[in-house]
Amino acid sequence: MSDTLVSGSHPPNADRGIPVKTFALAAILSLLACAFAPSRATATETKPQDPRAAWTPQAVEALRSVSAVVMSPDAKHVAYTVNVPRIAGKDEDGTPWSELHVLDTADGRTREFVTGKSSVGRIAWTPDGKSIAYLAKREGDKETALYTIRVDGGESVKLASLDTSISAFSFSGDGTQVALVAPQPVSKARKEREDKGFKPQVYEEDGAFARVWIASTREGAEKPRQLEVEGHVHQVAWSPKDDRLALAVAPTPLVDDEYMRTRVRVVDVRDGTVLQKIENPGKLGAIGWSPDAHWIGTICAADVHDPSAGRFMLWNTGLDERLPLSISPLPETVEADCAAFSFLDENTAMLVLHRGTESSFEKVPFWAARMLPDRKVEQPDIKVLVPTGTAILTSVSLSKDGQHAAFVAHTPEHPPELYTMSHGDAGPKRRTTTNASLEDMTFGKQEVVRWKARDGLDLEGVLVRPIGERAGQRYPLILSVHGGPEAHESNGWATNYSRPGQIAAARGFAVFYPNYRGSTGRGVAFSKLGQGDAAGKEFDDLVDAVDSLVASGLVDRSKVGITGGSYGGYATAWCSTRYSDRFAAGVMFVGISDKVSKLGTTDIPNEEYYVHALKRPWEAWDFFRERSPIAYAEQCKTPLLILHGKDDPRVDPGQSRSMYRHLKLRGQAPVRLVLYPGEGHGNRKSASRMDYALRMLQWFEHYLQGPGGAAPPYEIDYAPAGGAGTQSAAAF
Repeated sequence: MSDTLVSGSHPPNADRGIPVKTFALAAILSLLACAFAPSRATATETKPQDPRAAWTPQAVEALRSVSAVVMSPDAKHVAYTVNVPRIAGKDEDGTPWSELHVLDTADGRTREFVTGKSSVGRIAWTPDGKSIAYLAKREGDKETALYTIRVDGGESVKLASLDTSISAFSFSGDGTQVALVAPQPVSKARKEREDKGFKPQVYEEDGAFARVWIASTREGAEKPRQLEVEGHVHQVAWSPKDDRLALAVAPTPLVDDEYMRTRVRVVDVRDGTVLQKIENPGKLGAIGWSPDAHWIGTICAADVHDPSAGRFMLWNTGLDERLPLSISPLPETVEADCAAFSFLDENTAMLVLHRGTESSFEKVPFWAARMLPDRKVEQPDIKVLVPTGTAILTSVSLSKDGQHAAFVAHTPEHPPELYTMSHGDAGPKRRTTTNASLEDMTFGKQEVVRWKARDGLDLEGVLVRPIGERAGQRYPLILSVHGGPEAHESNGWATNYSRPGQIAAARGFAVFYPNYRGSTGRGVAFSKLGQGDAAGKEFDDLVDAVDSLVASGLVDRSKVGITGGSYGGYATAWCSTRYSDRFAAGVMFVGISDKVSKLGTTDIPNEEYYVHALKRPWEAWDFFRERSPIAYAEQCKTPLLILHGKDDPRVDPGQSRSMYRHLKLRGQAPVRLVLYPGEGHGNRKSASRMDYALRMLQWFEHYLQGPGGAAPPYEIDYAPAGGAGTQSAAAF
């Protein structure tokens, strides 16, 4: 891999602002009162000759996307990474790689800084704002190391390396030191045993703990020193004012402990002494210091049963004993989840909030910090800077003065791109175009629709309508169900290898992404509505969504398919058995079929208990059996395609094998099982992703549009059909 400073530039996009939409209260109430009502329609209708050819899985899998952005302290530049997919059948099979680019904010020029398939990891500006720090395993490196490259030109310089790969880093306030997170190296004795062939794997006991090292940034400095910190470290953040580190630490490297038992610890940089234990409840997301180091901000769960780390919390670091121990600046009644945060100053946080299918950017003062003696608690004076109805924001980075922001954001017309916004701007402006071919594509109209569940609960989701839709005509539907269920669908980019979106719309399908009860984005209470009731009302919501779409006149009731991965795969299995009479085809991905055996084979049994089941199988054997799709295999008349990674630790592939065998032995409907070697809980490699997308499309076309009957041939033609944005068939 080489470093390249390109003198040319891509066309700036400073004029591509996002329209800010506002709605009168009466109009909003009217929409909510409708059983099925669009809240925003989007799509620019340009017309290539053949949208079926243009929207192919090959074209979609070739799309690039911006993955991370960091604003320079002086706001003159934004460093960002671009995910570049490997082209299945052309490139060596593997996962996408990531490149480092830089935007000059004044003139809109973008420059490539670090390119190549070895991939750029985490990025950050050095404290002096002159260089970009990034993680990468470059030519000659045995492990991932920390590099810097000056924004005004030059070659990359290796700043620090260890015997294992660095996964995270954080600079001291003055930039003279950097904290590194990396796994503990294998001992010499163990390596000698492995060289002799002794390689037993002791299940859940022999994982490598991630530790913290402190390195000097001075040239020729001594080797990094390890801090003695108990536990497995996931994140590190250096205090901007002193030599304290905030660490996100789990007791072990187990995924279950990462999910449910990761806590914040403040330690002394000099010797690792624990100075403060912050007992954040349940799940933990991002952490960061306030500028005055009085507070540590976290995105965390509200309690141990909260399914998602979506609450913004502040924790007193002890510099001012008059302040409360913790603050929750957003009222608990806010129906939203915090996706990202940054500090404007010592009294104000800037939050990216996901509100249902939309997002917002809001300025939130630390109102509870004014709980000093003789002061009354004041309500927060929250200011909405970017309202809902614009792009879907997923991250934020501020300049040092807080007057400029950079975001990763996406819309129905494009995958994630770089946006910027300055004080006084009406809204964020799109600054990059990583997929110019999309400007020539025809899009199916995308909108938010709402429906009522049978118990009266108001729900919403995202609908992609068929391209070329004709009034009065009914269309086949693909119901695409998200996993979790602690996830949600946003009204943004909705197409990838496992989500058919525009690919299906180009072939005459409607595609609906429902946010059923238990989804995130609507606050803690809504996300808990499905707990203790697996496959109950939460999956009844899916059938009710189909009924609403049928009632609207869009969908043909006899031609409804369902797909989803993980918990969405569970929903697919359930609807293909328990509700088989309602679904004409199903595509189940890494899904659950037996709730009893899942406990004994998953790597997240405690997460399953605390935020989903609320009971163990031995406390309710009959209930767990009744909520298992295999219990209804005799009802299955739905042709089911089952796909699973062979190395999935989350939902064991035995779940799919069991589903397949129960259906195959009954022989009442076609069933096919496809396993992907080397893949886990979701496909990451280009060839596996392409195979999945083509098989899903083939299955739905065969049973919802084609002759049906026996399963289509299991051999897949991987050659693209041609059209805008596709790769040459010669690559295959």
